[in-house]
Amino acid sequence: MAKPNLQPTRTPMAEQAPELRSQNFQEVALGYIPEEAVQEARRCLQCKKPACVTGCPVGIPIPQFLAKVAEEDFAGAFAILSAANALPRISGRVCPQETQCEGKCIRGLKQEPVAIGRVERFVADWAAKNHLEGAPAQPGNGHKAAIIGSGPAGLTCAGELARKGCAVTVFEAFHLPGGVLSYGIPEFRLPKAIVRQEVEDLKKLGVDFETDMVIGKVLTIPELFQRGYETVFIASGAGLPQFMKIPGEGLVGVYSANEYLTRINLMKAWDPHSSTPVLHGQKAAVIGGGNVAMDAARCARRLGAEVHIVYRRGEAELPARKEEIHHAREEGIQFDFLTAPISIQGDEKGQVSALVCQKMELGEPDASGRRQPVPIPGNTYSLPVDLVIIAIGTSPNPLSSEGTPELAHTKKGCVAADPETGATSIPGVFAGGDAATGAATVILAMGAGKRAAQAMEEYMEKGE
Repeated sequence: MAKPNLQPTRTPMAEQAPELRSQNFQEVALGYIPEEAVQEARRCLQCKKPACVTGCPVGIPIPQFLAKVAEEDFAGAFAILSAANALPRISGRVCPQETQCEGKCIRGLKQEPVAIGRVERFVADWAAKNHLEGAPAQPGNGHKAAIIGSGPAGLTCAGELARKGCAVTVFEAFHLPGGVLSYGIPEFRLPKAIVRQEVEDLKKLGVDFETDMVIGKVLTIPELFQRGYETVFIASGAGLPQFMKIPGEGLVGVYSANEYLTRINLMKAWDPHSSTPVLHGQKAAVIGGGNVAMDAARCARRLGAEVHIVYRRGEAELPARKEEIHHAREEGIQFDFLTAPISIQGDEKGQVSALVCQKMELGEPDASGRRQPVPIPGNTYSLPVDLVIIAIGTSPNPLSSEGTPELAHTKKGCVAADPETGATSIPGVFAGGDAATGAATVILAMGAGKRAAQAMEEYMEKGE
């Protein structure tokens, strides 16, 4: 057994210097080398009752895979990791481990928790570099399933079903698979080559991808059943942007974060010769405090803008990952806390010229326990900007449900689905990820896809 490493702090991971990375779209975090991964894995205490596993939405047996890394058996670690997680190269990069597995690590009570995500990323990258593959597909079982959407929930569900021998077709509305992994998360956090490789690996398992297929328009869910699919999984995400409904949102230079990031990530809008360019603002305001706001702000910074993140609560209430906040600050992005936009002003040409803001203070907690921001009377100011990006949330797009009025939805517009199985009001139709929960994390969507695949297999085996 490997000798334990009792150092109180996690092993540092190399990354690009802020002054360099703020001018390019290359990956910021550079990953562990083998010696660093082994050193960090040996910090695991191998608890008899590992709380870290209970914090993992896809149920990775974390102590077991860390033990293999500690023994320098990277192939063995990958075998354990890939059996539970269909997309380890992705989750190792974008999963909010600090609030999930690492948030429950016993070492985190008095020291820094084990850097589980960093070791996961190392193992997955090492396996890709050495051409290791996950579990192969079982022989065909004669069953046929359709998946709407190729984001993390859809890809996970497709992989699980394909490995069990099911014929799977994934229908994607965009021209490239990957969903939010392709259009929403910037290259500097998740290189698109990794997403493409994950899709290619699924194709090797027999998964078929049909792009430019807007289910609800090109085909409806009933028509999928008519084509011989026994079960359908709705994993269409939450791509419908929300706006503030303040004056000036129709001015030139106002973007939803979804459009801004999609143009940059999927359509190469950072290239001035792109057929779908994006405005390169001189001074930008990003409204919101989540990970999407950080992504948009850091993209605008890389395109040359001075960037302000405008957030109506304080720093302690920021919902974004601490790592993303830290990186944003290092890259020179400014934070305007306790500030709420009340209007957007434009010039004579109809272009953004300023964001009018109201200063706030935190009042009493509401029913959720969060202190509500309330205006400070008479305290407003104008922030000169030529670009405004609104990143205050998204909701599911109802398009995929067209043609199926009997499909039940929640008051928030999500598909009503059982949280354990993904079952909906229509027999044989399942849903998961952001389409069923509203905007959440990649790893939660992966967990939903994994659970739904199990329920879908049982449904097809019963022949209901």
